[in-house]
Amino acid sequence: MTSIGIHDIELATTHHLLDLGTLAETTGVDPAKYRLGLGQDEFSVPAADEDIVTMGATAALALLDRNGLDGVRTLLFATESGLDHSKAAGVFVHKLLGLPPQVRVAEIKQACYGGTAAIQAAVGMVQRNPNERVLVIASDIARYALDSPGEPTQGAGAAAILIGADPALVELEPASGLFSADVDDFWRPNDSSTAIVDGALSISAYLDAMTGAWDDLAAHGGPAITDIDRLVYHQPYTKMARKAQARLGEHTGVDLGDDGLVPGAIYNRRLGNAYTASLYAGVASVLDHEPDLVGKRLGMFSYGSGSVSEFLTGIVQPAAASRSDHFTSVLDARVPLSVPEYRELHARELPSNVDVETPRVTEAPFRFAGLQGSARRYERR
Repeated sequence: MTSIGIHDIELATTHHLLDLGTLAETTGVDPAKYRLGLGQDEFSVPAADEDIVTMGATAALALLDRNGLDGVRTLLFATESGLDHSKAAGVFVHKLLGLPPQVRVAEIKQACYGGTAAIQAAVGMVQRNPNERVLVIASDIARYALDSPGEPTQGAGAAAILIGADPALVELEPASGLFSADVDDFWRPNDSSTAIVDGALSISAYLDAMTGAWDDLAAHGGPAITDIDRLVYHQPYTKMARKAQARLGEHTGVDLGDDGLVPGAIYNRRLGNAYTASLYAGVASVLDHEPDLVGKRLGMFSYGSGSVSEFLTGIVQPAAASRSDHFTSVLDARVPLSVPEYRELHARELPSNVDVETPRVTEAPFRFAGLQGSARRYERR
């Protein structure tokens, strides 16, 4: 059987950040509520000329610069921050990257699970033709109402993932565990720019889905919990991974501890919630900070509210040992916002029937230039 998995992965984020200590000071909240209670330090905030397309294209550009375009005939864009009811955000990326016409493009949506759905679709394509590779982009902006409980768990980021045969980073194992249930824990109506969250239900739905997906993985020949060397979870906030680890340990009867969760939380503590990109930011963080994982097994839990979830496993490959933490310098380069500046950006909404030219702010390779004739315009710097 052909080995298929993650050949390479790259992350991108926004120009701005909001420090949660600054938000706490302004709103009279104890900063420990955010830093300890949520496990978050800051979150990324897009500038007026940034969105899911600019982040996704930035991540993909670095990925393709390293790996080339040979065999790439599909671009799957996973997001729950869609820009259009019809046109896939990946079509904009296709043009910005200068991809050839012989590349199919589609958008996949199911809350934060969409990136995993795209990866599984990509695996099937490569199984059919091992000479092909699939570019998966997971890119999102988490927005909640100001002064709501969800506000400190906002964020923004993108992961570009190259799926192919004989992968250099992680060979995905065939067995996976699935669990879906119709539950109103989190959703965003078509006429709303911010999400609606039932916090308590969201936590319980996540944990129930995780144990259900784990049981299904076991039923389909997955590894024992003691054969998994590192666990990585979807992290709407990094404290959620600790809750998940504790529940999985209780469910399997094995003391899993939580020291091993630290490497997978390094980026997410600073990005905030990146929705479809969240799990894969955690995977990248593990690979970037643990070079001794070669030959060992990752367990990866993907959860998308509403809800669909999946438990996957993979074996870390030799090229992972040569990865380095260059993304921290990207995070360090973001420009901090004051709370009034952040709130002004948060309130910015562009009606589609008015021509708008956005201010030039981002220093990323791509920018959202504005609206013309109700169509979105992008530029490559």
